[in-house]
Amino acid sequence: MEDHAADVEVLRRKFERELAAGTVALVLLAILAEAPGPMYGYEIAKRVERAAAGHGPPVGGKQSALYAVLRGLHAAGLLDSHIEPSDAGPPRRYYRITDLGRATLAEWRRTWIETTTFVDAILGARP
Repeated sequence: MEDHAADVEVLRRKFERELAAGTVALVLLAILAEAPGPMYGYEIAKRVERAAAGHGPPVGGKQSALYAVLRGLHAAGLLDSHIEPSDAGPPRRYYRITDLGRATLAEWRRTWIETTTFVDAILGARP
């Protein structure tokens, strides 16, 4: 019998990347929707890490990947952003969810629940 461990590991990583690509934006919108005010990228990344603690690898992997998604959400009109000077380094870009972002989050959340319910039913993960 062949040992497929290396192949399985490569395929697992590919699956995780593809899955993360579709969920990072959802997670970022949810974090910003719950935030009491605008947040800058590093704050958002730390919030993702804290939320992921004990639940497997953080969605999106590296912090740098989050910045690209934030820029894409901003370009789509789902986030507003502005830059403020920082006492502790370079200026910071702060993000805030827009009304379009909130409406989109509601739709994506509904889609996520429908999708995970379906997949869990197939995989037998839920009773």
